[in-house]
This record gives sequence, C-alpha cells and structure tokens, in this order.
Amino acid sequence: MGVPQAMQTLSERAAFTRESLQKSQTITDSMVAILGSFDHRLSALETAMRPTQIRTHSIRKAHENIDKTLKAAELILAQFDLTRKAEAKILRGPHEDLESYLEAMDQLRSIVHFFNLLNHVNNLLAKANLKIEEEFRQLLTSYSKPVEPDRLFDCLPHSLRPSSGSPGHQGEATGKNPSSTNHSEHNKSLETAVYTAPTLIPPRILPLLHDLAQQMSQAGYQQQLYKIYRETRASALEQSLRKLGVEKLTKDDVQKMQWEVLEAKIGNWIHCMRIAVKLLFSGEKKVCCQIFDGVDSPRDQCFAEVTANSVAVLLSFGDAIAKSKRSPEKLFVLLDMYEIMRELHSEIETIFEGQACVEMRESSLSLTKRLAQTAQETFGDFEEAVEKDATKTAVLDGTVHPLTSYVINYVKFLFESEAKDLLGDDWVQIHRRIVQQHANQYKRVSWAKILQCLSIQGAASSGGGGAIAEAGSSSGVSRAMVKDRYKTFNIQFEELHQRQSQWTVPDSELRESLRLAVAEVLLPAYRSFIKRFGPMIENGKNPHKYIRYTPEDLEHMLSEFFEGKTLNELKR
Repeated sequence: MGVPQAMQTLSERAAFTRESLQKSQTITDSMVAILGSFDHRLSALETAMRPTQIRTHSIRKAHENIDKTLKAAELILAQFDLTRKAEAKILRGPHEDLESYLEAMDQLRSIVHFFNLLNHVNNLLAKANLKIEEEFRQLLTSYSKPVEPDRLFDCLPHSLRPSSGSPGHQGEATGKNPSSTNHSEHNKSLETAVYTAPTLIPPRILPLLHDLAQQMSQAGYQQQLYKIYRETRASALEQSLRKLGVEKLTKDDVQKMQWEVLEAKIGNWIHCMRIAVKLLFSGEKKVCCQIFDGVDSPRDQCFAEVTANSVAVLLSFGDAIAKSKRSPEKLFVLLDMYEIMRELHSEIETIFEGQACVEMRESSLSLTKRLAQTAQETFGDFEEAVEKDATKTAVLDGTVHPLTSYVINYVKFLFESEAKDLLGDDWVQIHRRIVQQHANQYKRVSWAKILQCLSIQGAASSGGGGAIAEAGSSSGVSRAMVKDRYKTFNIQFEELHQRQSQWTVPDSELRESLRLAVAEVLLPAYRSFIKRFGPMIENGKNPHKYIRYTPEDLEHMLSEFFEGKTLNELKR
C-alpha cells in the first residue's frame, strides 16, 4: 500500500474515531458528574455513620461496597483518561508521529472492547439478578406455609391449651380460667406462663433468604424484594389465623347471631388474640428482622404491611362486639375481652414499635378503651333495669325472688369464685345476724301455735314453752282434752308439712339449719307429751286415730321441709 493510500485510510479512521470520541465525551462528562456527586454523598454518609456504633456488621458491609464501587469507578475513569490521551494524538493526525498515531488507534480499539465487555457483563448481571429474584420468591413461597392450629396449641402453656379438638376452643369458654381460684391468681399464672416460639420458617432456610435479600437490595431490586416478601408472608399469616377460626365480622353480623353462638366466637377470639400476639406476630417480627438484618431496607414498614390486614381483622371483631347492642349478659364477655387486651398491651407496644406501626398500636389502644367504656355502660344499663323493675308478684314457694337471684348471680360472676373478699368480714357478719334474726322470726311465727298444743293449760313449760313440766299430775287432765290436743297437733303439723315442703330454701346450709332449729324444739316437746299423756290414749279405743306419728315419723317429715316438692310428690 502506498503512503497516500495509507494516509487516506488513516484519515477515514481518524474521522470515525473523532466521531466516536465526540459521542463518548457526553458520557464522560456525565460519569464525572455522577462520580463527583457520589464522592460528595460518600463523605456525607461517612459523617452520618460516624456517631452510630450499632449495627457494626451493616456499616462494615457498607464500607466494603463503597470500596468496591470506588475501585470500579477508578477503572472506568482510567479508560476515559486513556481515551483523552488517544484523542489528542488522533486530533493531531498521523503526519507528525505515525507510530504514536497507530498506538492510539489500538488503544481506542481496546477501550471499545472494554466497554463492550462491560455492557455484556451488565446484561449478564441483570439476568443473574432476575434468577436471584425468582430463587428468593420460590424459596420464600415454599417455606411460607400456614401454621396448623395443633402446632400453635403446643406452643402454649399447658393451662391455656384447648380441652377439645375444635379450633380455638379451650377450657375457658369466654376467657375465664376455671382452674384459677381468683382473679389475682389467674393473672399471676398468666404472667409466669411460658410460651414456645413457633417455627414459621426453618432455621436453615433463614440465612439463605437473608443472603438472597441482600443481593437483591444491592442490585437495586428493593421494590421487588419487598413486594415478594410482603405478599408471601402476609398470605401465610392470614391463612394461619383463618385455620384458628378468625373471621371478619361486622356489627350487623354480630347483631344477628344467637347468644350461644356469639359467646363461643368471643371465647375463640380471646384465645386467638393471645396466640396471634404472643406467637404469630412476635414470630413474624423475628423472621423479618433475621431476613433483613444488614439489608438496606425499611424492615419496620415491611413488617407493618405484612401484619396490617391480620391485625385489622382481629380488632374489627372486638370493635363489632363493643359497638353492638348492649345487653346484661354481654358484660362478662366484654370484661374478658378487655382483660385480654390489657394483658397483651405491653407486648403489642413492643412488637409494633416505630412509626410504621403506629396505626396498629393506636387501634389496639382504642379498642381497649372502647371495651372498657361499653362494659361500664352495660353495667349502668343493668343497674337501671333493676331499679325500674315493677314486679309485685310474691314468690309462691317462698324461695329467693327471681330478680334477686339474678342480681346476686350476676354480681357473683362479676366479682369472680367470693363476695366477702370484696365486701369485708364486717359486712358478712352483719348480714349473717340479719339472716339469723329472720330464722328466729320464722320459728316464732310458724311454730309457736303448734308448740302450744303440746302444753297442758296450767302446766309450766320449760325450754321456751316447748316441753311439759314434770310438776303436777296427769290425773287432773281429762282424756278428752288430750285427744283434742293430739287432733289439733295432727291437723296443724300436716298443714305445715304440706305447705312448707313446697317451699324452697336454695341455700343448703340455711335449709339444714332451719330444719335442725325446728327439730330441736319440736321433737323434745312431742316426746315429752307422748311420754306423759300417751298412755291415756293408748289404753282407749282407736289410739292410732290420735297418735298418728312417732317422733321418728316427725323427724323424717321435717327432712322434707323446704325441698320445693309438688302436691303429687307429697301424696306419693
């Protein structure tokens, strides 16, 4: 090739190179501006991190990434520096120094090859990132299964485990623990109860997910990372709660339910709240922290979005109960619901800490306050209803008036297993004396007249008028008078037996003490009367017509008093 031809070829190549350099100049300027901005941000980042001594691992990783980025940037800048040097030679042309000119062209070819290779590497890295994203999705999905109820029950303390196979069912159907003797002991047992954390994701899988999440974050795939994690874990959590029987109910749904069904659902809700907070939500927080540890991510926000719907469903049921129509029987379950919310308050505050979870904390506290307010209003309604009760009908069997019984039982349940612990010993003693006064009055009113039959007019009685005095002689008493006394006694006792056997004294201790009090005055008087005047009748005609009962017969008949028997039962 001649020199003119070579020069022509070189000129064409120089024009092509000059055009390429002009295009790359814009890229160079942009890269320099980016790196300058990066250098400024690096300085600001180091300043911000300097006072922070926590999360040492994360800071070290950040420095390592910065160093790698700077080295890569230096390598690219070196290529641009070589480009500038080659550009100067190309612009001067081949006339002055052909050898140097040719070297510059070789250098430019090498630079083009470098950037082509860099572009290929970027494409390859993009494919790798997509595979990492898919691997993270598949691994997380494979091991994000809902937790079966039996596994969750096994994580509970023994005292809170279900007594039957139904989801969420436990011995305390409405939140009350039947094994506890009083409220303080129940709370103490709950405070010392040991819960076992459930395995939401196998421990061997968590480091793999953590490494994948870190790679995705470093590659700029944070949004894809959060979306996959949020959707997968939220679905598993919601399914776990559904398996426990948690469902979203409105105020109208609650209002339509029969009380027995609603009461069972409330008991299940109380159980599920404890499981959700102490096992599922706390476990979800740990999983989130382990997977995103050291990863540049708003993990609190991610945790909040995973749990948001589950928390809303749980609290919506409590809210529906608190807003539904008030009725006296709901007071106890309202108090049970309030107690579980109060019990879980500190853990809810800890698990849902931070600004991202503020809505959950506020909703929980709002429900607790609403339950307390509704319970207070319900008790006020009950008090008002009792005061307005206009029932005037007396109870035929002499038992406790239904309204009184209802109020007493209501208050007993309200105070939980003793009233004396609340009212004090003085109050109890005063009312025991009142009961005794009524018992004495009963003996006087019901039995004074019949006891009078067992005394002979003019004869002194002992023991309060019950027994016949030994002073004097029966010879002064006619057989007719004795027969009349027996006849009168029989009529009066049979009337009392028939009437008072139909009466009811619900309290077994009071019932037995009344029978004993009557027997203590009646039986001695009857025995004494028979002993003294019985022979006068037994020696005559038809003695059984007058002496119908032995003392043992009377004792047996007294044992039937206050049993609430019907007339048919008495006739048999």
